[in-house]
Amino acid sequence: MSDSYELIDDFLGHLKVERGLSAHTLSAYSHDLNNFAEHLERNLHKKIFDVELEDATAYLAHLRRSGLSERSVARFLAALRTFYRYLIVEGRIDKNPLSLVESPRRKASLPKVMSPEEVDRLLAAPDIETPRGMRDAVMIELLYATGLRVSELTSLSVNDVHLGEGYIRVAWRGGKGAKERLVPLAEKTAKNIENYIKFTRPLFVGERHLPNLFFGRKDRPMTRQGFWKLIKTYALKVGVSSEITPHTFRHSFATHLLINGADLRAVQAMLGHSDISTTQIYTHLETPRLRKIIRQFHPRQ
Repeated sequence: MSDSYELIDDFLGHLKVERGLSAHTLSAYSHDLNNFAEHLERNLHKKIFDVELEDATAYLAHLRRSGLSERSVARFLAALRTFYRYLIVEGRIDKNPLSLVESPRRKASLPKVMSPEEVDRLLAAPDIETPRGMRDAVMIELLYATGLRVSELTSLSVNDVHLGEGYIRVAWRGGKGAKERLVPLAEKTAKNIENYIKFTRPLFVGERHLPNLFFGRKDRPMTRQGFWKLIKTYALKVGVSSEITPHTFRHSFATHLLINGADLRAVQAMLGHSDISTTQIYTHLETPRLRKIIRQFHPRQ
């Protein structure tokens, strides 16, 4: 039988080709499994395919004692379970040593959400009298007005924008493959994008026929990291929390829509969530509003 590290490489190749997992997930699985294999060989003189239940539970206890979060422990356990299921299907082992191990319970983390006032301050932060300021203002507005992921925003092309019909076409490649969705644009946002394309974008690209909608320095397409730095700079400028990231706009978009009465399914479609349970986390701010309504209108209050 191949050694531990060859089996791990085979498994990661399977995940990449057959299941289309993202590079981030593959990197995390590789880190967890290789660390486990090294621990087994150094301390127990075992290969990863010789593991017994006691070995795995002892390693989980070791991870917790070292201060690893329950979220990270759960990720490691998921990687290990998937790995051993793969070995069984491939006929490399006869039984899953983790079949009796329970997953740790994790508290659902609530997303950071800006107040409408904070959003207004950030929207007004760029100096729209300059080309870069106009570009930044349109990007920030588009991010909040549509709930796009920052990678979706920075990868937009001019051909993805359909101003006459009032929508943008968004392509997303996540862990489960490529997806595409249409996201509606408010009239004001569409008009600002139109002005940007007509008057500001040419200052970045000149006469060249380049597909990207937004550009950073040296006439190169705007990157996620570049836009993240812009958000940090504007947040500091207007006194908004330093914890703000481009993804905070996505959280705020969804939460503000739901607070103002939007349908959960509609928000799910605009965010591009395949499972509505992912969207339901944004209903956490609905609870105070519902309590207020009950106190105001319920006859027993």
